[in-house]
Amino acid sequence: MKNFSMTRFRIIALGSVLAAVAIALWLDAGHKSAAAATDKAPKAIAVDIVQATQADVPIYLQGLGTVQAFYTVTVTARVDGELQKIGFTEGQTVHKGDLLAQIDPRPNQAAFEQAVATKAKDAAQLANAKRDFERYTVLQPQDLASKQTVDTQRAMVDQLTAQLQVDQAQIDNARTQLDYTRITSPIDGRTGLRLVDPGNIVHAADTTGIVVVTQVQPIAVIFTLPEENLGTVGAALAAGPVKVTTVSRDAGTELDEGTLSLIDNQIEQATGSAKFKAIFKNARNTLWPGQYVNAKVLVRTDKRALVIPSAAVQLGAKGPFTYVVKSDSTVEVRPLQLGQDSDGMTIVTGGLEPAERVVTTNQYRLQAGVHVRSAATAANAS
Repeated sequence: MKNFSMTRFRIIALGSVLAAVAIALWLDAGHKSAAAATDKAPKAIAVDIVQATQADVPIYLQGLGTVQAFYTVTVTARVDGELQKIGFTEGQTVHKGDLLAQIDPRPNQAAFEQAVATKAKDAAQLANAKRDFERYTVLQPQDLASKQTVDTQRAMVDQLTAQLQVDQAQIDNARTQLDYTRITSPIDGRTGLRLVDPGNIVHAADTTGIVVVTQVQPIAVIFTLPEENLGTVGAALAAGPVKVTTVSRDAGTELDEGTLSLIDNQIEQATGSAKFKAIFKNARNTLWPGQYVNAKVLVRTDKRALVIPSAAVQLGAKGPFTYVVKSDSTVEVRPLQLGQDSDGMTIVTGGLEPAERVVTTNQYRLQAGVHVRSAATAANAS
């Protein structure tokens, strides 16, 4: 009886173990089936998603330009002589009237003083001639002086009067030549390299000059645009001042803002382009003569235009399109009608509505119907 009870207990225990093993196997199989089903489901692709918005968009035309000094002056000697002194430091900012060079003034000073003395001598002769003329005029009615003597003395007075005018002209010329020995800057600007050293003899006929002074505040930029843009720029200029922005060649740094001053009066037939000139204050000296820059001309501002990032625009066989994210997180291929680009944004004139969402990254992995998820949301979740 005791053996029977033990046998029964063992059978029940074994059955329990087998049941537990069966349940565990069943649960594991279910888990694997669920995992397999999950693996078979398509994974959503992480992308950047941006809403289409309405904004005031500035419309620019862009051309390549060259910076030019507003004025450039080659300072030369106007009289011959020894260059005694240089009054500037190379690269120095100078103002109109500042001393740049001094030529030996002594020969010209002597000529000036000689001209002054000559006039004084002739003035004394004129005064004496006038007194004689007055005497002869008084004596003539008494027949104490002939008419010929009076006429001759009158001619002498006129001659000496004219001579004084010549003397004064010579004084003015000598003073001018003396002033030319002191060479001053004709403009506000910056000096370049010194072209002549002190001690050299300079001549008025020299073409090399002593220094070149360039005015860089303000400064000019000459740039070109296709001739097709003439009408657009002309209309903007007729409406008021047109803003021009200069940007570095790598398009990464805005240098200065100025205004368009003129449109050239002819088109270059070889290139089909027109020249434009803009003036900039250049207060921070970010523009330098000879520098190449990109010039952006603001021709108008489109009010409340529908825009999306330019990165969202793709080009297909049938034209431009974008991937639009639908409410179920799948994407749709949407053809677009586009306007102009401006600062990384593109104006959409057809094919899209405000607040619709578009994809800006990973488009190469997409096709119609693919599930997507926001890369920013996924990054925050992790």
